[in-house]
Amino acid sequence: MLELKQVSVTFNANTPNEVRALQNVSLTVGEGDFITVIGANGAGKSTLFNVVAGTVGVDDGVILLSGDNITDMAEYRRSQHIGRVFQNPSLGTCPGLTIRENLSLAAMRGKMTGLGRDLKKSQEEWFVEQLKTVNLGLENRLDTDVALLSGGQRQAITLIMATLMKPKLLLLDEHTAALDPNAADKVIGLTIQLAEENNLTVIMITHSMQQACLVGNRVVMMNRGSVLFEIAGGEREVLRPSDLIERFRSLNTGEELADRTLLS
Repeated sequence: MLELKQVSVTFNANTPNEVRALQNVSLTVGEGDFITVIGANGAGKSTLFNVVAGTVGVDDGVILLSGDNITDMAEYRRSQHIGRVFQNPSLGTCPGLTIRENLSLAAMRGKMTGLGRDLKKSQEEWFVEQLKTVNLGLENRLDTDVALLSGGQRQAITLIMATLMKPKLLLLDEHTAALDPNAADKVIGLTIQLAEENNLTVIMITHSMQQACLVGNRVVMMNRGSVLFEIAGGEREVLRPSDLIERFRSLNTGEELADRTLLS
């Protein structure tokens, strides 16, 4: 479904500030996979997302999506097939617009039409049904400016917007890191629900070893721009947070990340 072949990215090449963000990274993601990506700060996780989304170009390598070469495809064209949710809840919605208007914008992705034309009764009913799944009462607040919502509520809206048109691939970039524990749990629950109901292919960056163990079917660890190991199958099913922390410590790369782990 998604395939990266020997992808490399270097920032500030041939200068004292040179950073090899990705080094010959190869990764195959099957349809319906839910992969959690872990690694210390600077491991290359966000750069991996950026090259897949098209916000950063590659120096070497190839990126395939559903068999199509998207290596040089513009970001706006990829966005028709790739949904992305960022750590900051404010980045996924448009303040000054209502919940209804934000959802309508998401529903119009890739369509050449005006905002007003798509605000139909049938669409409103569809929005209400989608919002009911969040279980936050947002279906009764369609005309509320999203700027007035809490971080957890905005991130829930962002998730729905990112999955409304069932993208081929959903990228979740630490999308619960800025939320309080209660809101984070709700957003993770919604994430799992939407992924299962829509049979989505998902890659999620997380600093939570608990999330890495409980969510998805594969765990990938990155360090210094490379994929160090992957855990799947039977080993993944019995994986515990303490197992991942021990792997970090054995590699002398995970002390900082281990300190930030949610173990409760």
